[in-house]
Amino acid sequence: MTATATTVDEPEQLEPQAAPASRAAGLVRRLVPAAAATLSGVLLYVSFPPRTLWWLALPAFAVFAWTLRGRTWKAGLGLGYLFGLGFLLPLLVWTGVEVGSGPWLALAAVEAVYIALVGAGITVVSRLPAWPVWAAAVWIAGEAARARAPFGGFPWGKIAFGQADGVFLPLAAAGGTPVLGFAVVLSGFGLYEIVRLVLEGRRTRAVQRGAAAVALLSVAVPVVGALAARTLVSDKAENGTATVAVIQGNVPRAGLEFNAQRRAVLDYHARETERLAAKVKAGKVAQPDFVLWPENSSDIDPFANSDARAVIAGAAKAIGAPISVGGVVERDGKLYNEQILWDPEKGAVDTYDKRQVQPFGEYLPMRSLLGAINKNWTSMVRQDFSRGTKPGVFTMDGTKVGLVTCYEAAFDWAVRSEVTDGAQLISVPSNNATFDRSEMTYQQLAMSRVRAVEHSRTVTVPVTSGVSAVIMPDGKITQKTGMFVADSLVQKVPLRSSETPATKLGILPEMLLVLVAAGGLGWGVATAVRGRRSTGV
Repeated sequence: MTATATTVDEPEQLEPQAAPASRAAGLVRRLVPAAAATLSGVLLYVSFPPRTLWWLALPAFAVFAWTLRGRTWKAGLGLGYLFGLGFLLPLLVWTGVEVGSGPWLALAAVEAVYIALVGAGITVVSRLPAWPVWAAAVWIAGEAARARAPFGGFPWGKIAFGQADGVFLPLAAAGGTPVLGFAVVLSGFGLYEIVRLVLEGRRTRAVQRGAAAVALLSVAVPVVGALAARTLVSDKAENGTATVAVIQGNVPRAGLEFNAQRRAVLDYHARETERLAAKVKAGKVAQPDFVLWPENSSDIDPFANSDARAVIAGAAKAIGAPISVGGVVERDGKLYNEQILWDPEKGAVDTYDKRQVQPFGEYLPMRSLLGAINKNWTSMVRQDFSRGTKPGVFTMDGTKVGLVTCYEAAFDWAVRSEVTDGAQLISVPSNNATFDRSEMTYQQLAMSRVRAVEHSRTVTVPVTSGVSAVIMPDGKITQKTGMFVADSLVQKVPLRSSETPATKLGILPEMLLVLVAAGGLGWGVATAVRGRRSTGV
């Protein structure tokens, strides 16, 4: 009887000890992928400007793939959201510089939902043959959706925008930002697959030749493609050259309040232009063919205010060249963020109205609802800016200059439309003073470098408070200013009129990748359903 009692009692003694160990092991199994997903998102952020660590995007996606492959779509949803927060929270911190942490956290939380859906999609295709291809296409489909909705989309943080210093950059000329981003993500997933197969091969002493070939090609093809695409990148002049001047007048102080000192901002830019004119007269710098001022360089409407008109006219006559002036203009009761072509003899001769206006910055969606929640929100954007409807290409001393105002630089269609409308040079007038010395300026500058290669055009970036720059068609910065200083840049730049494959193809590469993603998702779902039926689940 004693022996029998001992035999029965042993499991009862061991069970309480085994249960906590089992729960702890389960908790670790859940926490490790969650932590890895979050940290890989942070790693992706670190690959973005102002750092030049573009290559960190590859291990970031490799670790992300490790957290997702073979898991359920529900797990992918959660892990994708953590990856998105790890990436977007630090990337977009500048959005809360002047308005507080609420809008920043809300924006990152909403944008991360797209990456959560991408994570779920990647788990669905992760069991398919050649899964890195399908998974990379799913990522680009997520970027395409994020660039369009809600409120016109928010493309900030597209993978392509972190690759201005990378070996993959020439692919922007081949197929635009979708192809460049696809190549980077594919290489990251391929890197994970190579490591996985090597470790599995050591354990099983068997090589999956088909999977190994796909893994190697996932890394090799993008790299070889990028090297081949270098032939599309050129900074040679096709239509002669132009001597351009970029003016950075600076602002009285950083922050939202600088708009209350808009006359001072206008005076600063006029003064810097007159200072440049004195240098030209003294023979210190070349006479510019035209001059580019930044967005919001004249928040006083020169069509309605004679003082502002006189200041701009004086600056144009002093430099003896046409100026593109960034103004805030009211017309027919509507407010426009406008670029004004100001001729030294004729005055205002052309205008371009910003087409992609910024939600919650230049207009307030759901104004009545937000006002009912918090009246302070509606007071920050008292009147909505209206949208322009036509591309803006100014003829400045014979040169076709395409205008892409600030936020528009993030949108593929906005930049391309200027080039297809005849622009030989692109200007991205911007106002970053609201965001102080945050990384926003450098992130936007990197976008302009990618756009230069994408369309093979010189890109100038005149900014109120910095960093202003001149970028060659190969994406290299030849001149730039500091931040919160008054300065000017003068340079002879090449003019080009040929179109890259990316310019000619437009949205087609992105559409193709979205279709590939849809096909992979459909195949993955069908495969999962057949698997459940065959097992009777």
